[in-house]
Amino acid sequence: MEHEASPTTEATTADPRDDRKLADPGDRDGGYSLYSPGLDDVNYLRGVQATDDSGTVQFTSISPACYTGRWPHIHFEVYSDVANAVASGPIVKTSQIALPEEVNALVYATSGYEQSVRNASQVSLASDNVFGDDGGIHQIASMSGSVSSGYSAALTIGV
Repeated sequence: MEHEASPTTEATTADPRDDRKLADPGDRDGGYSLYSPGLDDVNYLRGVQATDDSGTVQFTSISPACYTGRWPHIHFEVYSDVANAVASGPIVKTSQIALPEEVNALVYATSGYEQSVRNASQVSLASDNVFGDDGGIHQIASMSGSVSSGYSAALTIGV
């Protein structure tokens, strides 16, 4: 199964005492490995990574699709350690990173994201069932880069 998309490097900072992350952006078609119909026996775009001494984790992924009813986002979970993360132990924090509208528009103008153009036109941060309470104000990543070279997204989270 091929999963080409615009590259995105995520840098998320958390309290360094809670030093493990698990991220899941979903693919450019809006599918989630291990969860979506037809993808329950495949595993991609998932991983466990320890933060550095400053509490920052960095990973390379893709720009996720915009699927019906949801603003483009990347899921993440924070665990107290790698052992808990890989054993589905207690989660310290679960949240999502919202991606900025202007970056989404540029990414979705590229080949492979055609369905996201339509879906994105029908959703806003205010109408999203997760970000709608506050318009995603605390979950929107700051981003730099370009479609051709890839984007870097950064978000500092409280744990």
